[in-house]
Amino acid sequence: MTEDKGILIRNVYYMLAYAFQELRQNNYVEIEGETFDDIYDLFAEILARGISYQLKQGLYREYVAKRESMQTIRGKININETLANRAKNNRQIVCDYDELSENNLYNQILLTTANILIRHTEVKKDKKAKLKQLMLFFQNVQETDIRSIRWNSMRFDRNNRNYSMLIYICYFIVKEWLLTTDEGKFKLREFSDEHMNRLFEKFVLAYYKKHHPEFKPCAKQIDWNIDEETSDMSILPIMQSDILLTMGERSLIIDTKYYGKVMQEQYGRETIRNGHLYQIRTYVNEYDREHKHNVDGMLLYAKTKKDELDDAQINHRDGYSIYLRALDLNTDFEGIKRRLEGFVS
Repeated sequence: MTEDKGILIRNVYYMLAYAFQELRQNNYVEIEGETFDDIYDLFAEILARGISYQLKQGLYREYVAKRESMQTIRGKININETLANRAKNNRQIVCDYDELSENNLYNQILLTTANILIRHTEVKKDKKAKLKQLMLFFQNVQETDIRSIRWNSMRFDRNNRNYSMLIYICYFIVKEWLLTTDEGKFKLREFSDEHMNRLFEKFVLAYYKKHHPEFKPCAKQIDWNIDEETSDMSILPIMQSDILLTMGERSLIIDTKYYGKVMQEQYGRETIRNGHLYQIRTYVNEYDREHKHNVDGMLLYAKTKKDELDDAQINHRDGYSIYLRALDLNTDFEGIKRRLEGFVS
């Protein structure tokens, strides 16, 4: 596979596979053997296979509110509109009722995103053909305005949990669109650091959950080690760690970072970004509530073409360490696994 912004596209698939176990099941596994020249070409294939599988199971349906004039009563009578009908010599009853429908937000997002990929110039013709054929089964579904989707409000239960990974892929794609006033059309941007950072974080956590459950990997919210009764808690930011590993008596807090350029220039030399170092030090100090100095921190960067970041270690006099590490995503995946294993060996 070729690379996209310094990442082998095959590795994007592997990261998604760890973050979403569905990619290791059903008809997704064949993707490993395919060649993709663009990240959106990969997404088109994943989406096509996911939608195909979902169609075999049946599209998710949920109750949607409807209002209709009819001869018989269904659901609840809308008194005001029924009286308005009578005033017009229309004897039909206006009823409000709920009906199971495929035309819900989840399917609307799949349809809208598929059409985005069908129009995308970097997606191969065979992928577009697959998506077009699948969209024939979405005749009862309408497109939605991608700018109005409230992603955080979407919930997944036993009835629609198969949609979780597909909606996540759609989120990646949709968030990369811009409205160009010149042409009045949507077009894709270059895949952003923001979304790759989120995937990078989810992948590293999922990797340790799968291969090292003995370390109890989690993304733990860290409490401030202060007197809550005398402190104004409302002004303090939330400290959300990316990965927390508990290894015997010691803990390791990992903060993942994905940037186009890792280092900053300061006084004529390249250094780690101030904010990153202050953040991980704060996490370590606040999590070490009893001052046992048995909590370490790690800044884990996705290696880019613009930086050569060597392994480094900052040992504090208090007894804890801050590790600086880089993970090269433009190498074979076995090399990535060996590197992740080395961090905790």
